[in-house]
Amino acid sequence: MARLAVIGGSGFIGQRLVPVLLQAGHEVTVADLTPPQDGAGGAVFRPADVRDRAGLTAALEGAEAVYHLAAVHRDDVKPVTRYAEVNVAGAANVCGACRDLGIDRLIFASTAAVYGITTPEATEEHPPAPFNAYGTSKLQAEELHRAWHAEAPAARSLVIVRPTAVFGENNRGNVYQLVRQLHAGRFLMIGNGRNRKSIAYVGNVSAFLAAALDFGPGSHLFNYADKPDLTTRELVETVLQALGRAPRTGIGVPYALGYLGGLVCDLAAALTSATLPVSAVRVRKFCSTTTFSTARVAATGFQAPFSLQEALVRTVRHEVSPRAGTPPAGGGGGGGGGG
Repeated sequence: MARLAVIGGSGFIGQRLVPVLLQAGHEVTVADLTPPQDGAGGAVFRPADVRDRAGLTAALEGAEAVYHLAAVHRDDVKPVTRYAEVNVAGAANVCGACRDLGIDRLIFASTAAVYGITTPEATEEHPPAPFNAYGTSKLQAEELHRAWHAEAPAARSLVIVRPTAVFGENNRGNVYQLVRQLHAGRFLMIGNGRNRKSIAYVGNVSAFLAAALDFGPGSHLFNYADKPDLTTRELVETVLQALGRAPRTGIGVPYALGYLGGLVCDLAAALTSATLPVSAVRVRKFCSTTTFSTARVAATGFQAPFSLQEALVRTVRHEVSPRAGTPPAGGGGGGGGGG
C-alpha cells in the first residue's frame, strides 16, 4: 500500500478515482481548490492550487506517488491564457514539487485532444496535432512531464493516459448534453450519423488510472477508450433505449447547414459575450470520426469493470432520475478535474 496524492481529486474523474484507491488500501490526500462534493470519504483534504508552487509542494508532502488530474478542460475557456496558466504552468509546478520532494511516481491524465483531427484508430505513435488551445496546452504539459522523467529515467515512473471524451454520472459534457436533449425531445441529428466515436466511462478510466500505479520505472503512454466504438446513430439509439423510447433518430440536418448554424452561434456569442451550447467547433467534432487504438491498454491485461452498454445505461438512468446529482463543484487544483 502507498501514500498517494491526487491533484484535482475533487473533480469529475478524481471523485471516482479516490474511492478506488482507498478501497485498495492506499492512504490518499486530495489536493484541490475545494473539498470533494461528497466529502473526502476517508481521504485527507489539503487545499492547493497548481498555480502556487509553494502551496502545492506543501500539499504533496509525504506522498510516494502523485496523480495529476488538474486542468481547465472545456474548449471555450476565456481568457484563453488560462490554459497556459493552469495546464502548462501547473504541470511545471507539479513536476517541480515532485522533484523537490523526491517523489518518483507520477500519473498524468492528458487527453486524446492532443491528436487533433486524426485518422481512425489512431495509435499512441500518431503525430500530435491539436487544433485548439486546450489540446495544445495538454501536449505542452506532457512534454514537461517527460522532461521530469528524463532526469532520472531508471528510477522514475511516468504514466501518461490520454482518455477520449469521458462521460458518466454527474458529468456535464457531450454525452450528458445528448441525454438531456433526447430526454426533452429536442435532439436534432446533424449529418448522417455514420461517423464513429471513441468514448470512455469515468468508472473505467478511474480503474485504469488506479492500475497504472503498478507500472514500473519508465515512461508509459496510453490512449484510453471503451470499445466497441459506436456510430453517432448507434449512440443515440442506445440512449433512447435506456430512456425507454423507440430507437428512432429521425431525419438529420445536412452537415453544411449545421456547421453554418454553428458559425452563426459563434458570431452571436462574440457579440453578446454569452456561452451558447452550439458552436462551429462542436458541430465539427460531433460529425467527425474520432476513434483511437487501445491495443496498449489491452496488452497490460486490464479488464474494464463496466461494458460500454452498461456504462451508458447507468449514466442515463442516473441523469433522468428525480434524485440525479448536480455537477461536481471541485476546481481541479487550479480549474477543472481531468482530461
